[in-house]
Amino acid sequence: MKKYLSVSLILFAFSVSIRAQTTNAPSDLQSLVEAERAFARTALDKGIREAFIANLADDGVLFRPRAVAGKKWMEEHTSQPGVLTWQPIFAFVSRAGDMGYTTGPWEYREKSVDDKPVAFGNFVTIWKKQSDGAWKVVLDLGTRNPQPQTPAPQIRLVETLKDISSKQNTKTIVYLEAERADLLKTENDFLKLLTTQNKLESFLSYLDANVRLFRMNAFPVVDKGATRGALEGKIETLTWQTTKADVSPSGDLGYTYGTYALKSGADLKQTESGNYMRIWRKQRDGKWRVVLDLLNPIPKSAG
Repeated sequence: MKKYLSVSLILFAFSVSIRAQTTNAPSDLQSLVEAERAFARTALDKGIREAFIANLADDGVLFRPRAVAGKKWMEEHTSQPGVLTWQPIFAFVSRAGDMGYTTGPWEYREKSVDDKPVAFGNFVTIWKKQSDGAWKVVLDLGTRNPQPQTPAPQIRLVETLKDISSKQNTKTIVYLEAERADLLKTENDFLKLLTTQNKLESFLSYLDANVRLFRMNAFPVVDKGATRGALEGKIETLTWQTTKADVSPSGDLGYTYGTYALKSGADLKQTESGNYMRIWRKQRDGKWRVVLDLLNPIPKSAG
């Protein structure tokens, strides 16, 4: 759900300092970053619609406002006015080098790139490498936030190969169906824990130390400590229904998405529902942990 705006400016698209952490060859990461940059250039040169059609995988998913077949939706809808610009500031690629994700800030202008931006946010895009070696978008979602007061940081690629054993760094192909089932079970266990023990500690227990948290009308939050600070004191009950889980052939990176419901307030009567995206990485102990958690509410006016 990125980089495309409805006339009403309900933005579906677009995260924070790019320290690209990777366990695979630098060329895989660099090619992913370049694919994201080329996507952005195409949007400037040819327009948002054409950029999406060119970069979406055939099975790519967008949210309009609910999940749709992205390329088909774009082809069936005419171009809308406006200019959307963005840049990646964080990226990660699986050891197999065939699945990765990018995040960064976006800005929307009503007519031309010379106009003052009227909307701001951050995107998260999941990419998969196709049979011809090209990166294509398989899932795109994002959040809005206030106007940033400082420029976005420059992208930095930080290799972590020295922290990974040669065995772990091997592009080992795993049994995909078994890995998908394991990730889906972890997602369901996460939900069961929150259902029976609705505490902040229960939510935090499934998060990676460097997790990224995306919530509407707020800037992305990075690391578990900052996430604790952002959520502490809030009275909320979060439930969700998973639509899909997918995993890289190397078994170290996966994602889930679906719909969620959030009840908040002292009486839990304030309700919100929408789409969620969750990116997972398998840890050294073999357990999946959340490295990115995003909620994107559907406006009640959308029905």
